[in-house]
Amino acid sequence: MAATDSPPPTPPPDPSDRERDRVHQERRAIWLLGLPTFGLALSITVVTTYLPLVAQEFTDSSLVVGVLIGSEGLLALVLPLVVGTWSDQLRSPIGGRLPFLIVATPPLVVALALLGFAGGLVIALGLVLIFFAAYFVAYEPYRALYPDLVSDERAGRSQSVQAIWRGAATGLALVAGGLLFDLSPWVPFVVAAVVTLAVMVLFIHRMVPTPGRRWQEPEHPKPLGAAVRELRMLVEGRPGLQAYLAANALWEASLGALKTFVLLYVTIGLGIEVGSAALIVGGAACFVLGGAVVSGMLADRYGQLRVLQVTLIVYGLGLLVPAVTTETLPLALIAPVAAFGGGTLMTLPYALLMPHMPSGSHGALTGFYSLSRGIGTMLGPLLTGAAVDVFAGPFDETEGYQAMWIICGGTVLASLWFVRTMKAVYEPSSLNDAS
Repeated sequence: MAATDSPPPTPPPDPSDRERDRVHQERRAIWLLGLPTFGLALSITVVTTYLPLVAQEFTDSSLVVGVLIGSEGLLALVLPLVVGTWSDQLRSPIGGRLPFLIVATPPLVVALALLGFAGGLVIALGLVLIFFAAYFVAYEPYRALYPDLVSDERAGRSQSVQAIWRGAATGLALVAGGLLFDLSPWVPFVVAAVVTLAVMVLFIHRMVPTPGRRWQEPEHPKPLGAAVRELRMLVEGRPGLQAYLAANALWEASLGALKTFVLLYVTIGLGIEVGSAALIVGGAACFVLGGAVVSGMLADRYGQLRVLQVTLIVYGLGLLVPAVTTETLPLALIAPVAAFGGGTLMTLPYALLMPHMPSGSHGALTGFYSLSRGIGTMLGPLLTGAAVDVFAGPFDETEGYQAMWIICGGTVLASLWFVRTMKAVYEPSSLNDAS
């Protein structure tokens, strides 16, 4: 009887095929992760840009406007560390990050929609606190998905892609928001709420059924208090991280001041109508998008700190130009350069931190990042609002709003001191260790 032929043995999987699959999945994750960035950036840009215009109905103090928007930073001093660390420890069938997005999205979009109808300071403050609280509950676990899913080699590229989403949302909010604001002040808030809800639902829908492990979970979960203490110990004695905290706070102070007061500067200071002002600022956002794309590629090639340091010098000096002139030509020439630098500043800081996050502490160190953001976003609008009120006399031509550029440019240039410290202790293997 003839022996039955056995089937040929299955060849082992080709390592190159596995690597291609891994790269493909990582690239897909990078673009998918941009969806929440789009929704959250759209919503927060509408709030920080158009709520100050709504606030003109019930206050004429720039300091009050600064307090209103600066409340974001106050919440950022507390919530990010708690929520980020909690998401490291939470275990659920859909991981530790997504439940926070599911819980936070409804109050975020409801508060956003109602802000357009705020007719008084107390109501506006209450709604904006709800909005920012929900924003941080969603944002911290979501942002921690980046080091969960993206390798260190693609950290800069992933942040560049994220900045593309953020830049697109910011540009849309500025341009469409201004046109919608001309129809009625409540319209951009309601439209932004609907769009934000749609993209968050789409992201969660795409992430939940995805097979395979798509998030980091600690091998040995720690109590929340122990994780926070571990984070404090991680930062203590590490001048690189301490300098990062200070530098990032200054960068966020500049961006926070710019987002809050730029439209007031253009409309009240320069006397341009809201719709036209939105088109001008939205045009600058195109260069922000360009800076986001190019800076990520340059950082991967030449090093993040080197690219960042050069950008800070050009960007900081460019931001000071509107403080000394309101002539159209100098402002038109410097706007693309400043916007390009802003795109870089929105892209590289988190990419600089990502490779140095210990496994199992991604959420906690993302909270550390947002703590530094919170310090800046609180101080930037407050300092700028006070400066506008104080310098209303010397800058009477723009009703004091030229003073905002002193804060915006000065904080960027001041951060160079801390970048020097970061470079002094920077090693390819660790930002955390002193040389």
